[in-house]
Amino acid sequence: MKRGRLLSLSWLAAALCLSCTPAAPEDPEPGEGDTLDLERMIRQHRYAPYQPAEMFHDGAVMRRPPEGTVPNDRVTGDPGLTRGVTDVAGGAYVARIPVPVTVELLRHGQGRYEIFCAACHGIAGDGESEVARNMTQRRPPSLVDPRVQAFPPGRVYQVIVEGYGLMRSYEENIPLRERWAIVAYVKALGRSRAAALDALPPPLRERARKELP
Repeated sequence: MKRGRLLSLSWLAAALCLSCTPAAPEDPEPGEGDTLDLERMIRQHRYAPYQPAEMFHDGAVMRRPPEGTVPNDRVTGDPGLTRGVTDVAGGAYVARIPVPVTVELLRHGQGRYEIFCAACHGIAGDGESEVARNMTQRRPPSLVDPRVQAFPPGRVYQVIVEGYGLMRSYEENIPLRERWAIVAYVKALGRSRAAALDALPPPLRERARKELP
């Protein structure tokens, strides 16, 4: 009897100990009670672009890429195809578009032109657009002007890649083949302005006579 009572008391003591053990808190829902400061990366010590930096030997925080490196998405190879020049070390502009010029390429170029270029240079390439009319410092040039049309294809391509004047580079926005498609379309816009009516194929000639003033 005494042994049984001792066992009963032991089980009761164990149960009381377990009941006194604090329960593990339940995991809160995402966002509930979260004290993590998500703005800390914005407020951390950092340099602003072009700010002087004593940690670098030249005192400039804007760093140049290591010598001999190129962006990992840059297409390398024939400079005539990739840069629009015969030699990357100051070669001449290529005089011919280095990809097959087809109707499909021109249509694709038209679509890319209307997305990236028409806002400033106008749908017709004549430099007439709402953006151009509000650029009082320097208006975008007409791409169908004879002086611009006299540029070799490589020069037009290089402007797309490197930018010119107030125009930024579009290298990161427009892939290589699409750049040449835009060049081909710009050349086609110029030819459409200078083509003699009698030089058109008969079906287009008749259509032009009906639609042109």
